[in-house]
Amino acid sequence: MESRPSVCSVLDRADAAASLPRLGGMARPDGVVIVSERFWAFAGRDGTVREGEMPNPPRALRHVPLLRGLVRLGASLSPLFRRSGVARPRERRLLLAAVLAPCVTIFLPEPFGLLAGLAIALGLIAWMLRGRTLHLHGAEHRAIAAAEERSLDASWRGEARPSRFSPRCGTNFAALVAPVTFLFDRLWVLPTAVFTPLVVTLVSLALTMELWQLVQSSKRRAVRVLLVPGLALQRLTTREPSLEETRVALTAVAAVLERELV
Repeated sequence: MESRPSVCSVLDRADAAASLPRLGGMARPDGVVIVSERFWAFAGRDGTVREGEMPNPPRALRHVPLLRGLVRLGASLSPLFRRSGVARPRERRLLLAAVLAPCVTIFLPEPFGLLAGLAIALGLIAWMLRGRTLHLHGAEHRAIAAAEERSLDASWRGEARPSRFSPRCGTNFAALVAPVTFLFDRLWVLPTAVFTPLVVTLVSLALTMELWQLVQSSKRRAVRVLLVPGLALQRLTTREPSLEETRVALTAVAAVLERELV
């Protein structure tokens, strides 16, 4: 893959920077998305780079407990769902259908509703992890870790190989969502209504985001042990990336940091 002329110079500047924004990302079959709080960039395996700005929700919403978690979760998915993002129209429709599917399956009698929900979830996971996604997922983690360790240039040259496992991976979030949703569903005391499954799902996501942010900000081992199941799952959701795949992710990192370091 041919690199853009500015990639290595941006990585050098970032390695020397006193501070860098916290980065996140997602892997796709054809490339890697890297995001900061303000910008996102997609670097494709074909050498293309697409860039955009992250949504800026009202400040008031970002400080309301529970609601702030849903706002943050929605913002993290914006590079996929927005019209100028990385997903094609057909893909956006498929993703939206998968998100809304639980609202339909709740009307099915048991056990058909549960089976339909599991089938949709498994199908969505298989579709999201198709192709080289697992390897690019490892590359995404490696590139973000390189930014945090200030080894971006060394990672580009292949002299450093930061971990492909990340404590902030969405796999860790998913590993927390499942038990939180199960417990909240069992503790639900209000009368059951048609909208109950949707409310349980939304509140569970919001609670998990609050727990997620607490775990991420805590240095206590007793708290961070909650990340162990997700880190174990990453052995299934990531693969060791090649140097070329790592450079794809680093190209996306450089595109974001180039704007952040202005």
